[in-house]
Amino acid sequence: MLYLKKTPWILKKIFPERVWNIKTDEKILYLTFDDGPHPEATLFVLEELKKYKAKATFFCIGKNVKEHFPIYQRIIEEGHKPGNHTFHHLNGWKTGDKKYLNDISEAAKIIDSDLFRPPYGRITRFQSNAISGERLQLKTIMWDVLSGDFDASVTGENCYLNVVNNCEAGSIIVFHDSAKAFTVLKYVLPRMLKYYSEKGFQFQSLRKELF
Repeated sequence: MLYLKKTPWILKKIFPERVWNIKTDEKILYLTFDDGPHPEATLFVLEELKKYKAKATFFCIGKNVKEHFPIYQRIIEEGHKPGNHTFHHLNGWKTGDKKYLNDISEAAKIIDSDLFRPPYGRITRFQSNAISGERLQLKTIMWDVLSGDFDASVTGENCYLNVVNNCEAGSIIVFHDSAKAFTVLKYVLPRMLKYYSEKGFQFQSLRKELF
């Protein structure tokens, strides 16, 4: 599976209206989890984060929130930030603009957030501009480091190395609280939380005033 573990500077330059990382000199990392809530994976993540007093951002799929609403509520109650990840996990490159924007609007009815992440990272410039407009008022959040936990060919150790070899202060890191990623996530998340905590890093959720 081909993907970039570290987002190149040229992409950030081409799409400056999207958030790729947070500029800071402080030892802060921004963990994000896509595709939940999931009854096993999300609860595991919440328990691990609690051990380190870490806060994260969960980009939730609307239909999963509807199905597992108590878990979504727990995310918020424990001080984490929810984000909109569409209602049906749509690929913006393969979906008409009207259908895509309506799907985000449907998710917004159940996900109270001003942040949006496009599934697969695939969104057109028109779609990105439209969701930041008056109708939805969402900020598009991308990433600096892609863990690769979704890749069936990647071992837990390789995923861990993807993260620790590419993170720096202000990095936005993508994990997935999903059934597909759970086996790798169980290996990686506790280790990376321990590694960076021992180096004096804090883990914070994303919020609009940072951008």
